[in-house]
Formats: sequence, C-alpha cells, structure tokens
Amino acid sequence: MRYLPHTDEEIREMLEVVGRKSLDELFCSVADGCRFDGTMPLPEPLDEWALTEHVARLGEAMKVDDTYRVLIGAGSYHHNIPETIRSVMSRSEFLTAYTPYQPEMAQGTLQGIFEYQTLTARLLGMDVANASIYDGASALAEGLLMGLRIAKKKGKVAVSSAVHPHYRQVAKTYLEPTCYELVELPVGADGRTDLSGLAAIDDLAAVAVQSPNFFGVIEDLEALGKQIHAAGLLFITAFTEPLAYGLAKNPGECGADIVCGEGQSFGMPRSFGGAALGMFACRDEFVRNMPGRLVGETKDLDGKRGFVLTLSTREQHIRREKATSNICSNQGICTQIATMYMASLGGSGLRELARLNYAKAEYFKTRLRASGAKIVFDSPTFNEFVVEFKDDFRPVYERLLEQKIVAGLDLGRFYPEHAGRYLFCVTETTSKEIMDTVAGEVKP
Repeated sequence: MRYLPHTDEEIREMLEVVGRKSLDELFCSVADGCRFDGTMPLPEPLDEWALTEHVARLGEAMKVDDTYRVLIGAGSYHHNIPETIRSVMSRSEFLTAYTPYQPEMAQGTLQGIFEYQTLTARLLGMDVANASIYDGASALAEGLLMGLRIAKKKGKVAVSSAVHPHYRQVAKTYLEPTCYELVELPVGADGRTDLSGLAAIDDLAAVAVQSPNFFGVIEDLEALGKQIHAAGLLFITAFTEPLAYGLAKNPGECGADIVCGEGQSFGMPRSFGGAALGMFACRDEFVRNMPGRLVGETKDLDGKRGFVLTLSTREQHIRREKATSNICSNQGICTQIATMYMASLGGSGLRELARLNYAKAEYFKTRLRASGAKIVFDSPTFNEFVVEFKDDFRPVYERLLEQKIVAGLDLGRFYPEHAGRYLFCVTETTSKEIMDTVAGEVKP
C-alpha cells in the first residue's frame, strides 16, 4: 500500500514551480482521447486500519491461496528456497541497488553481476553471459533480433510451436512493427520440434527451440543443432526451467549459438508472475551483437582486482539508436538471488536436485498410467508432462480443487488441438501423498 506524504499545500507549491494551476493542467499535453475525464467511481475513503482490513478481505476472496498444492508449471516453478538466500539478500550491500555506470561507486554490484555471468555461462555451456534481461520472454525476443543482426540481410526467424506461447507472443510483438517475419515450426507426434520443412523456408536467419519445451519434453538439441547449422542458420535455444541442465546436456554442448530463458526457478518465488529474470548467453564470436550489459574484470593502478562495465559502445547512451543494448534495465536483485542459489547448491547440488525432480515426475507418470490415464508424448521429459484421460477430467479436477489441489493446466487454452489434455508439473516440493491422491481420484 503506497503512502503519499504530500499535503495539498505542498502540491500547490510544486505546481507553481512548474507553472501549472492544477494536476489536471499538469497533464494537459496528453490528448483528450487518452485522458480520463470525470470522477473515478471510488468508494468513500477509509482510514489506514480499515483499508488494511478491506484489502485483506479482498485477498481472502481468491480461489487459491498458499495452502493449495498447485501442480502447474508452464514457465513458472515452485522450488524450495535455501535459507542462505533470505539471510544474505537482506543485507543492505546487496539489496541497495545502484546503477553500475560509475565503477568506483558500485564495486559490490559489479562483482555480484560478474559472478552471476560466470555461473550462468558455466550452467549453459556458453562463452559469455550478460548481466540479465527483463524476463525469459523478452530474452527470447532479443535473441531473435540478435540473430537477425548477425545474419544480416535476412528477413525471417523460425520458432518452434513448442516454445512457451507467451514467449512466442512477445517475440511477435517485438517483430510486428519491423520488416522481419516470424515463422512457426510444427511439433511432431513425439512432442519434439519437426524441422522437416526447414528447407522450404527462404530468407531465414535463425531457428529457436525450447528445451525442455512447453510440454515438458526434452528436445534432441544436438541433432537439431547439426541440422540447423547444416542449413547455414544460427541455432537459438530457449528454456523456462534451467534446473533441467543439472541432468540434461546444456545448450553449449549441443552447439547452440545463443541461449536465452527464464531464471525464476533459481531462488525466486512465483509471486503471481514476478519478479522474473531473463538469462542470456552466447558464443564469444557474437558478443558484440549481444544486448544487455556486460561486466568485466580488470586491475586498477595499484594492481588490485576491480570490475567495470565493458563493451560499453553497445549501450544506447553512446550509440543511440544503433546500440544493441536496447533493454538496459537488468534485474539486479534477481541476478544476485540466482547467483546465491547456484552458489548455495553448487554443481553437485544442482544435479541432485534435478535428479529428484525427474524421479518425482516419473513416479507420478507411473501412478497416472496405472489409473488408466495416457501420457501423451513418449519422449523424455523433465518436471512436466501432458496427460490424456479416458473420461472428462473436469469433474475430477473440481473434486481435487475442493481438496486444495490444482490438478494441471488444460492445454486447450493455448493449443486447441490438445483441448482436454492436461499439463502437469511436479517439483521437489510435491509430496508422494499429493501425487497418490490425484492418481486415486483419476482411477475409475
């Protein structure tokens, strides 16, 4: 709840300084058709305590609260957060953000970003990672634009239909006012991207594939990469669940040129959709075309280790409209959280946690099959998988909701051809009891 401390007298004084008589006059430059006219239909004002109670009652009206078990991932995942993160992130050295343009004022911020870049590059198997982008969807859009810059004189990019629907929509929004075109590639019966029609698409610069994809299926990135490179195209890999790379081969090992995705799984709560973290990395040969900030390590005049922004000629305050860093607001606090998460678990911890997530999902598959359900795609999956039921699942869904279990996502919302099929997700936070309960309700 915002607290606005300015009195009417202070507001009048500020208006006088800028030469305006009222707040309405302050916004007179906004066209009439875009400005609200009239009195907003608000209830009578409440005191602070009554307003707090009113907001609490509104919150209680929500169908799902923290006591529910939500078996939906679809790009946002519930994982346990190590207590070390809550403890260290509460320190003012990390929580007080400072724009790192002046290195002498921001060594702590710069060092934190440098550590994040190092861990991200190792996780994704790439040469260099940037200081993050807004979220996974905008990271993919920026990756596609980067591919077009590198390819030059090419007008199309291809994106798998198994990439998160929201990511594809953001990419379309980015490209809509430009001369570039986005082409969607089909998905085969195995839930993996079908590149058989790639040769028929001319003027193509890059191909983007997500793994694990929206259906939870792990794509054969190595085979896809060879096919894409054989066609003379750039290979872009997206992701929504970076934990999968604790088990699966990372994109760099599979030949990816650009890797971009969502880092929310690494220590950030879901929080109704935010805050998020766009992770972005590429091969060293493409670094000058990469958007976002880069922090580098150097030495000062005394030979002491220091950190600075590097390749700053890419930034819009220097190159203006020619800059590649056209989304400069990195997620500073989110990068610190992700860094602490990766450092807290370490390589062996990530592998162990990924193996636990995989094992739980496989157990749930087995129980659902035994209850008469069908796992739609036979390909390997991580965390998520698509289920088809013999009978209408909606009555079962409602019964489970009464037991405070949100049982999957109906894919018909995004894929009409999969209407009635449900996308389920389990992580280390999902108990055997919950999985057994769902399977028990499904069983006729």
